[in-house]
Amino acid sequence: MKNAIIFFSIIFMPFITNCSSPKNEEIPRVPEWAKHAVWYQIFPERFNNGDTLNDPKPIDMEGGWPYQTPEEWHTTPWTSDWYKFQPWEKTNGHDFYWNAGTRRYGGDLQGVLDKLDYLQELGITAIYFNPVFESPSLHKYDATMYHHIDNNFGPDPEGDRKIWTEENPEDRATWKLTSADKLFLKLIDELHKRNMKIIIDGVFNHVGSTFWAFKSLQEKQQGSKYKDWFTVKNWDDKNTTENEFDYEGWYGVKDLPEIKEDENGLVESFANHVHDVLKRWMDPNGDGNPSDGIDGWRLDVAEMVNINYWKKFRTQVKEINPDAYITGEIWWKDWNNNVMMNAAPWLQGDTFDAVMNYRFTRAVKKFIMDQKTQINASGFVDSLNTLAREYNKENLYTMMNLLGSHDVERLASVIVNPDIWYDHRAKPSETPEWDIRKPNERERMIQKLAIGIQMTMPGAPMIYYGDEAGMWGGDDPDCRKPMVWKELNYEIETAHPFGKTRPADEVKFNEDIFDWYKKLITIRKTNDVLSNGEVEYFMKDNDNKVLGYRRYNNDESIFIVVNNNDVGKEITLDLQKNKIENDLTDLITGEIIRKNDTGFSFGLQPYQIVILR
Repeated sequence: MKNAIIFFSIIFMPFITNCSSPKNEEIPRVPEWAKHAVWYQIFPERFNNGDTLNDPKPIDMEGGWPYQTPEEWHTTPWTSDWYKFQPWEKTNGHDFYWNAGTRRYGGDLQGVLDKLDYLQELGITAIYFNPVFESPSLHKYDATMYHHIDNNFGPDPEGDRKIWTEENPEDRATWKLTSADKLFLKLIDELHKRNMKIIIDGVFNHVGSTFWAFKSLQEKQQGSKYKDWFTVKNWDDKNTTENEFDYEGWYGVKDLPEIKEDENGLVESFANHVHDVLKRWMDPNGDGNPSDGIDGWRLDVAEMVNINYWKKFRTQVKEINPDAYITGEIWWKDWNNNVMMNAAPWLQGDTFDAVMNYRFTRAVKKFIMDQKTQINASGFVDSLNTLAREYNKENLYTMMNLLGSHDVERLASVIVNPDIWYDHRAKPSETPEWDIRKPNERERMIQKLAIGIQMTMPGAPMIYYGDEAGMWGGDDPDCRKPMVWKELNYEIETAHPFGKTRPADEVKFNEDIFDWYKKLITIRKTNDVLSNGEVEYFMKDNDNKVLGYRRYNNDESIFIVVNNNDVGKEITLDLQKNKIENDLTDLITGEIIRKNDTGFSFGLQPYQIVILR
């Protein structure tokens, strides 16, 4: 979640750890596997509907924004025109963006299981899931409970709901497995069989207004045993007809009651509950072997929780699985003035392994996507060198190098709409001139160049679901369209959220973009130097908009050259100091470049990247 106010839209036995806590020297600064990861982010409700029988119903939305279900509401057709009003949306008097918050498309865990072959073909080695815990919203950042997977993600929503009533949510000895929980454990197993890792979103700064402990607080007020979990500003006076109860919400949003903190971070009793949750999902059968559990956590709005708690959190996570990965959402320092945070305090070896590297994203945007405010090759290198100076190399090489996420405008639409501050009013409701159209051929060339840079830089590349299919869209909710699959036929996009004229855009799976991702991922995975090698920027030709950099170790060198230009360029590389005598091969095209008297000469097409070995 971003730092801006948003509206919303087997019986488990007590865990017994059979192994002693690992000593500090046994825990690597970062998991080695994370340096080699190719991440894929899945927003569960919008990835794939594998089981229509579990689709959300009005009862599943109760207690969440907007606290009502439109008349005649039902799940939205997966392949419909995104901005087109559904029949029940035409009559409720609300605009597109209000209605988008009430939509459900039915994505679920079976849908993910059905697409594991697809992800494996793409080359994915690790998956990051947006929240999967029970919640009334489409995004699940407003948890009802942490110890169950959302019932609409599993095969038996009604049966799961019955199981909840048989438990004491505070007492893990009473926790059972629902059908959704079991399917999630099956998904973990299937991913591990394919040597793929899985991490999930941990949202521990706040909960939803339907969270079980908060419901107790609302009902019992000062008499609730959970009154110290939340910051209560005013209690209800039972002698009046009004409800004076007031409390602190995340950024003032009452749908998201904020968890109380002391000098150590999250208050102890709530932190103990989170510890139980860690054990449940990281070592589900409690045998001390974490192979049946998730491989780590992505921590939401992490800078809003005292770092002392995250240090304790790291210890707890690494005690369960020393090879687990922890990444944080450390993002905006000053959103209004476009200043991002230096995440170094969280990357000292005692807190997080990595963060979502939005600073990398912004640097790539400013270098190759912006037009009027574009930075040159030297400026781009300066941005990357700043990261390298501020972050320990081990952490830098495990950073999530993303080009899009659930919280920002999609990569393709960033290119269509250059020169706008990243993650700033990037949708028609906030910027009327925002262009919602499909990218053209030139813009797709720039997209490929961005992908090429992402796959050849230090840090683990992350793909937001659908970017590999060519999807486009502005900031939330427009970045959360249903996934485009090649086997489905989609309605042509002709609608505009405010009725403006727009081009008719065909929506279909982009094979060319998919194949490009697949090829670049293969090159990265089969050339280890691209994951763990050093980096040297040997060419910064600002006038010609050409950048050259070398990835190298003691055994090999790979040379990457980027033409950030809409015209072709002739290049000659003098690699004498690198002692390169043999011919070079472009790993993308297979073209052989032979050495001549002046070095290695070749032509670059507009927005072309070459990877030479």
